[in-house]
Amino acid sequence: MNRGFLWAFFVFVSTSSFFSQVKSEVVQQRIEFISEQLQSEELDLTNYIEQLNYFFDHPINLNETSGEDLDELGLLTSIQINDLLLHRKLFGKFISIYELQSLTYWDLSTIQLIMPFIRIDDKLDNLHISLKEALKGGKYETFLRYQPMLEQKGGYVKVSDSIMANSNNYYKGNGDRYYTRFRYTYKTNISVGVTAEKDAGEQFFKGAQKNGFDFYSAHAFFKGGKYLRSAVIGDYQIQVGQGLNLWSSYAFGKSSDFATMKKTAIPIRPYTSVDEARFLRGFAVDYGIRNFSVLAFVSSKRVDASSIADSTLDDLEFISTIDLSGLHRTNREIEKMNLLRENLAGLNVKYSIAGLKVGVAAVYQGYDKPYEKSVQLYNQFDFRGKQNFSYSADYSYNIKNINVFGEVSKVWNSDLAQFKSGWAMVHGAMIALDPKASIGILYRDYQKDYQTFYNAGFSEGSNTQNEKGLYTGLKLKLASAFSLVAYADIFQFPWMKYGVDAPSHGHEFLIQQSYKPNKIFEIYFRFRQQLRQKNSRDYNGNVTPLEDVLQRNYRLNLSYVINESFTFKSRIEFVTIDRESAGHKTGMLISQDLLYKPKSFPLDFSLRYALFDTEDYDTRLYSFENNALYAFAVPAYYYQGSRAYVLIRYSFLRHCDLWVRYGVFLYNNRSSISSGAEGIMGSRKSDLIVQLRITL
Repeated sequence: MNRGFLWAFFVFVSTSSFFSQVKSEVVQQRIEFISEQLQSEELDLTNYIEQLNYFFDHPINLNETSGEDLDELGLLTSIQINDLLLHRKLFGKFISIYELQSLTYWDLSTIQLIMPFIRIDDKLDNLHISLKEALKGGKYETFLRYQPMLEQKGGYVKVSDSIMANSNNYYKGNGDRYYTRFRYTYKTNISVGVTAEKDAGEQFFKGAQKNGFDFYSAHAFFKGGKYLRSAVIGDYQIQVGQGLNLWSSYAFGKSSDFATMKKTAIPIRPYTSVDEARFLRGFAVDYGIRNFSVLAFVSSKRVDASSIADSTLDDLEFISTIDLSGLHRTNREIEKMNLLRENLAGLNVKYSIAGLKVGVAAVYQGYDKPYEKSVQLYNQFDFRGKQNFSYSADYSYNIKNINVFGEVSKVWNSDLAQFKSGWAMVHGAMIALDPKASIGILYRDYQKDYQTFYNAGFSEGSNTQNEKGLYTGLKLKLASAFSLVAYADIFQFPWMKYGVDAPSHGHEFLIQQSYKPNKIFEIYFRFRQQLRQKNSRDYNGNVTPLEDVLQRNYRLNLSYVINESFTFKSRIEFVTIDRESAGHKTGMLISQDLLYKPKSFPLDFSLRYALFDTEDYDTRLYSFENNALYAFAVPAYYYQGSRAYVLIRYSFLRHCDLWVRYGVFLYNNRSSISSGAEGIMGSRKSDLIVQLRITL
């Protein structure tokens, strides 16, 4: 018995208690990792959480998997999955979980990460599902969520009916937010659900929302047949290739783990979120025969838009803007509601054999009214008209320790003025140099006249358009306890952008050193530098010059598991921003978290206290906060003050969970917060969420 096996055995035994930790803790760790990379207050990872929750409750059988479900899990690279499948082909089925240490490209940290979601079993899953079995073995889940407004905001001031009818400064409804969801699931094979939400400021059972909630979503989804691989009616999401042509859900980009640069497309997902724009409504079918599969979908839904009538032509109306916010609070927002019909249809044909996957796709998107937004220098190549066609081809190929992947896409759209035809491409490779060293390389080139409305290609900007770049990532295991990850991204924008009146360029690089001697202690230091060019804020004349904006972030993070119930997390983060027109600015955030999750008591809680001091909004810092299930919080910390929150979860009656979360910002140098309809008079800004889940 070699030393490596003895060490692996010791680590497995010493940490075995942690593999039985509660699902919320395991899943929460992954949510925190992903959300820290996105740095946005508007975050929705519902699909990702549901995916992890399912695989936690139904671990993947390594003796049966074809690799697709491991790919969907999002924790392994294609090289690691191929390594496992090749080992099973050469040596037969796995007998013990300890055999994973013999895989060439799996280290102990990878095994520890994947352990809660896998199993070793010789039993085959039952592929034939009877209605009786599905109803009896299924899971019924109901959510009720309430988020009240705690401080008075300017948009909720009581005014006369005449002022309310003619002003856009006041909200029609109250400041509370309501959310409810019912869902029935049977493994990953069947899902039927209804979701409804009312945003703060929207009416409820009156006015523009006489049917109660402002947003309703429903779906019926099936997966798992021999030929009919998946099908959905209602609301759903489609993912194709690497996100250039069609990707209607959120996707991850640059992170401290370069493996996120490659996207794993799940053809059809039932839609369970409350983003009122980024989903499809209709039906979709994924049909397969042997190594081929064909995905076909049709969608038609109403979207919010502003319309303008053409006085020179009778009965001609065109759309000037499309509103993706989903908010219907003021007269203007209500006027935009459902004014435009969006139609989509498409096909995606894929072929898979051994380590090769190739696919081609064609998508049509059209509107019932012409879309003619105002022409500016920076947006003159954007889509205008009534219809848009996009075509793409994507590939992924594993050969030993190398995975290459990519996608090429082209659009055709025409309007009264001109015919536009732009293309986009992305090509990448992940290479495992040895078990302790891996690199990733990705090149992208998106033309200025390439535009699809549902895309999520790897990019520096917010859209897959007008960008060229080269990204390189590195992951090193320096010793058993030390690891290093780093990436560098060099990019340019060949045409103008909003707020950037000339072609521009920039770079970003990150380096993170981690020390994790065991499962209970981890400390890492991260440095990230970003350089982007923006319009100068201080200039004379008619031509706006560009200036370099250099941002540097420094982070020291420590996590320590005191025992099975208590975990401490401490963080210090510092940011500097330098630009010629604004000078040197700084910001700092210090936070302390305490997590208490006893195994024998139905109550657990999370606490945070943080101090922050930034010069303005430019030097804001984001920090993930624990929240109720399927609710997300990554607030921006800016100005000067403190932040605290407490999250309590109580489980009772075997089938019920209650979350109560209260958080508050206290600003030291503010007598008012925000402005206009969202303005608060005072230095306090607080939030409360109460959520009940019932499962059967």
